[in-house]
Amino acid sequence: MIELLVAIAVMAIMAGLDWRGLDAMLRTRTQVQTYSEQLQALQIGLAQWSADLDALLPLPNTPALDWDGRALRLTRRNVNDSGLLVVAWTRRADNGGQWLRWQSAPLQSRGDLQDAWLRAAQWAQNPSTADRQQEVAVLPLAQWQVFYYRADAWTNPLSSANAAAPAASAAATPDSALPDGVRLILTLPDNYAVSGSLTRDWVRLATAGAKP
Repeated sequence: MIELLVAIAVMAIMAGLDWRGLDAMLRTRTQVQTYSEQLQALQIGLAQWSADLDALLPLPNTPALDWDGRALRLTRRNVNDSGLLVVAWTRRADNGGQWLRWQSAPLQSRGDLQDAWLRAAQWAQNPSTADRQQEVAVLPLAQWQVFYYRADAWTNPLSSANAAAPAASAAATPDSALPDGVRLILTLPDNYAVSGSLTRDWVRLATAGAKP
C-alpha cells in the first residue's frame, strides 16, 4: 500500500510538472504569434504609407499634400480604377491611441475632389458614422510627428517657411509646391512588439538624387 501511495504521489508530481511545461509552451507560442501579428501590421502600415506618397498626384490649383498638425491629407492615383483618391492619416486617442487611414471613393470631378478633401479634414477632427466606415485601424500608436524636407533641411510643415513655399511656387508646375521628402516618426507603445520611436523617410522620385 505504501509503495502504491508513493507511486501515485510521484505520478502526480510528474503530471504537475508536465502541465506547467505545457502551459509555458502555450503561453510562449501565443506571445510569439501576437508579436508576429504586430510586426506584420507595422510593416503593412508603413508600406501603405509609402505607397500613398509614391502615388501622389499633383493637380493645378489643388493641394496634393497637407499636414495640419492632426492629419496628413493627400491626393493620389487610383491604381485599380479610373479617377483619383483622397487619403488621410491621423492618430486618434481611441483605445489608448490608434493610427488610422481614411480613403475616399474614386473621384471623377473637381467638385467631388473638393468635397472629399474637406471630409478628410473633418474625419480627423470629428468623424461621422459614415466616415468611420471608410477608415482602417492600422496599429496602436502613442504619438506621431511629420516633417518636410526642403532647402536641405527637415522642418516642421507648419513653420512659416514651409507654409510660404506653396504660395511662392503656385505659378510653377503643380508638383513644385511638394516637399522633396517626408519624414514620419512613430512612437509605439511599450507593450507593442517594437516599442519606442521609429523613423521612416520618404523621398519624392523627382528628387531621388538629392540629400534627404
